[in-house]
Amino acid sequence: MQLTILMPCLNEVETIGTCVQKALHSLTELGLSGEVLVADNGSTDGSLQIAENLGARVVRVAQKGYGNALRGGIEAAHGEWIIMGDADDSYDFSQLGPFVQKFKQGYELIMGCRMPRGGGNILPGAMPWKNRRIGNPALSIVGRLFFGSAVTDFHCGLRGFTRGAYQKMKLRTSGMEFASEMVIKATLQQIKIIEVPITLHKDGRSRPPHLRPWRDGWRHLRFMLLFSPRWLFLYPGLMLMLLGFGIVVLLLPAPRHLGPVTFDVHTLLHAAMAVLVGFQAVLFAVFTKVFTIAEGLLPPDPRMDRMFKVITLETGLAAGAILVLIGIGGVSAAIYGWQRTSFGPLDPQHTLRTAIPALLALVLGCQTIFASFFLSVLGMKRR
Repeated sequence: MQLTILMPCLNEVETIGTCVQKALHSLTELGLSGEVLVADNGSTDGSLQIAENLGARVVRVAQKGYGNALRGGIEAAHGEWIIMGDADDSYDFSQLGPFVQKFKQGYELIMGCRMPRGGGNILPGAMPWKNRRIGNPALSIVGRLFFGSAVTDFHCGLRGFTRGAYQKMKLRTSGMEFASEMVIKATLQQIKIIEVPITLHKDGRSRPPHLRPWRDGWRHLRFMLLFSPRWLFLYPGLMLMLLGFGIVVLLLPAPRHLGPVTFDVHTLLHAAMAVLVGFQAVLFAVFTKVFTIAEGLLPPDPRMDRMFKVITLETGLAAGAILVLIGIGGVSAAIYGWQRTSFGPLDPQHTLRTAIPALLALVLGCQTIFASFFLSVLGMKRR
């Protein structure tokens, strides 16, 4: 069987019949052997009977959620090519020729593009303004920035993919973020992706849509952040470390004055804390990357393999030990200075200028040692 046209369904009695008829018309017009498959997620309004009477095959998916419904449908599909789209009549299943043409050209993921900047068209009333002007553009920009994807419309519900591409992507999410996961993993797996312009119609339902813009938008953004340790941890951590370290170096010799404002040991303490927090964020980026690769959530990264050939447990322990020794030396110098006053009152300006960088080096050294051991544990499965 060449093509499966897949529709997730939850109480779409008003539109499922139209969608099934258009999809069957496409199969006939394109001259393909195929099927129309409805993945039902618990409909109680007669949608299934309508779909079956019109010639669609119905598979029932017990686990709730948009992603669950689609994964259940995909796993039950017989076609080598699968085109999925919502059953609310917002996508025209009678216009699938461009998708089939791209399949024949060897593309593995064909995304519909509703947005005008990608050649698509959104008819009046088809998409709320906050989705069109804020949600979709913002999330698509984040997706392109974080993952280097060339897709213009990250969350278009009408898309096609090959069975082989689906198996490579290993999709896991259960909700609306399924749409983001597919594009992200296809990009990371270097699957051949292309977009085709489509027209988004106003859906044919009289009830409100299942989509909840703010909640589902946050789920998409959260998923993108969790799948991008660089932007969630690494870049913010490096920025904090560099900023904090620069201030520490600047204030270490003496206070600095900027007009009437004086930056002294209190600013030095805050800068040291910024270095610590930044270093922890960088470590979390590395931990997350190793864990997600080991669990199969992200594909292997050759850069990580090269890094671990240089940064081993032994080199991490050596670097941590050096920092600890520097810290102990600084703390010892501060204690010696205190001893010279017979352990009496100290001048905070002088003492803290020694103690703060010493404690910073000591804590960074301990974190480096602990992190080296933890990375070795995480790396066992990777190796």
